[in-house]
Amino acid sequence: MSLTPAVLRMPEDVRRCLEPGRYVDSAHPAVRETAALIAPGAHGVDKARALYEQVRDRIGYCSIPPGRPISMGAYLRDEETYRASSVLAEGHGFCVSKASLLTALARASGIPARVAFADVVNHHHTGRRMRAATGTDVFAWHGYSELWLEGRWVKVTPMFHRALCERLGVEPTGFDGRSDALLPDRDRRGAAFFSYAARHGSFHDVPARFLTTQIPQRYPGLDEYRQLADPAQGPGGGSTGA
Repeated sequence: MSLTPAVLRMPEDVRRCLEPGRYVDSAHPAVRETAALIAPGAHGVDKARALYEQVRDRIGYCSIPPGRPISMGAYLRDEETYRASSVLAEGHGFCVSKASLLTALARASGIPARVAFADVVNHHHTGRRMRAATGTDVFAWHGYSELWLEGRWVKVTPMFHRALCERLGVEPTGFDGRSDALLPDRDRRGAAFFSYAARHGSFHDVPARFLTTQIPQRYPGLDEYRQLADPAQGPGGGSTGA
């Protein structure tokens, strides 16, 4: 981390969010190289928007890696699911995976960033398989990013890529670099889509060891939840499990 005058003026807790973590591994060479290639020369809000759109649309959303014969429970117990450099190499991930990568790319670009978590309620009809597996509409520990832009924290989720949004009939979550960009509460028909319930706060690094036990224990049915083959899913496959 370069201690420029702008960095030195940041509050200490914000400045710490420029440092790499074990899972938000922003010092990884591949992460740094990728960050430099996205909107080179851009800074601040413009850089943040470019990073967000890259992770949202170029890293496919999936609740289970396409082509791997494992359950969602097994996927969520794998610590590499939460490591930014691994997500970048795989080219897909679920909500926490994509938030970890966006957070790492932001830090590598000199933008303080951290990961945050909330429980979300899935109201969409395509979540019926997840509801059958979990016995609830609530998915705990949905992950998103918080970016320090123009002196304040902005909440953003790069979760659903454009192709998946088209399948779900929902507008992609846009980000102007200044306002929060979270999951939409309505689809294009006006039907309920997602809502946020309990929030679990913000973290310097992904609490991966906690998540690898917490989520599968809370939802043991995820060991039976496997990806359906669907060539129309687009990059990274996808479902509306958070």
